[in-house]
This record gives sequence, structure tokens and C-alpha cells, in this order.
Amino acid sequence: MKTPWLIWTLAGLLAAPLAQAQPAAARLLPAQSEIVFVSKQMGVPVEGEFKRFDAQIVFDPGSPQAGSVALTIDTGSATLGIAETDAELPKAEWFAAAKFPQARFQSTAIKPLGSGKYEVAGRLTIKGHSRDLVVPISLAQTGSTGIATGSFTLERLAFKIGDGEWADTSLVADDVQVRFKLALAGLAAP
Repeated sequence: MKTPWLIWTLAGLLAAPLAQAQPAAARLLPAQSEIVFVSKQMGVPVEGEFKRFDAQIVFDPGSPQAGSVALTIDTGSATLGIAETDAELPKAEWFAAAKFPQARFQSTAIKPLGSGKYEVAGRLTIKGHSRDLVVPISLAQTGSTGIATGSFTLERLAFKIGDGEWADTSLVADDVQVRFKLALAGLAAP
């Protein structure tokens, strides 16, 4: 009769370290975070940003492959800092914010590169168009805050951003650089 109790006790002892090994969820600190985009209009760089976004990040530097990243961006929060231009960005030709209020990135794999650097593979969806993407990320710790930074280039026309007359790449270049800094509470950085 004691054998079942012993088996359950051993199973519980063996399972406890596995439960503790689960990566912890980090909480985004929006006031310290930013997502910036830079495009070229008639050859001149123009910088904008998204004012509202959220991230769900589960990460353990000891087991990065078990982590995940989910990012949502409020497309209606895009701004170039010019009222007339900002009024155009939510319209159908650009972000179509009424129909597609959020852009999303969902990771499919995290690959460690060493020295606090990682590659996060995933799927980016904007305006209902999805593309696979690999994003290089650097992680650092500043006090109790983890900082994830990186940049990548996307082709805006693949997502129908700047559609119609704005599809002319002599007016607005196809390549858009995206830079980000995500400040995260509870992120264990290397």
C-alpha cells in the first residue's frame, strides 16, 4: 500500500524542478519603450513612431528556445509629428486602422547567438498581410529592467502600406527601417 504513495511523492519531486524551469513572463514598461520607423520620401529620411503597443514576452536566458514573443501595435497610433500627415496614416492607403487596428508579430523560434544577442523568428502581420521575419535582438539589464533592442528592414509594399498612388517608390521608398527598444520588468537578461 505504501508503494503508490512513494511513486506519487517521487513523481512530485521530479516534476517540481520542471515547473520551476518554466520561463517567466516579462511586463512591458511603455513609458520607457519605443518603436520607431524610418522611411525615405523623395530620398529624404523621415522618422515616425507608434505611440501605443504591447508585448507579451516569456524568456529565460538559460533556455531561450522555450521563450516566446507576441507584439501588438496600434496602427492608429502611427505619427510623423505633422498633423496633416498624421491624419493620412490611419486611412486605407496607409495603415487602414479602422479595418486593421493592430499589427502583430508572433515568434516561432528564438535562437541564442551569444553575448546577449538572439535571433527571433516569427510572423509579422500588417493590414491582413503576413510575412516571415527574423529579427536580431540584443538584451541587456539596467538595474531591475531588461532592455531588448533591435532593428530590421521591411518592404512596405509587401503589406500594402502606401497603396494606390503611394505605391510609387520614387515618392516613398519601399524599404522601411524599424527600430525598437522594449523596457521590460521581470525579464532575466544575461
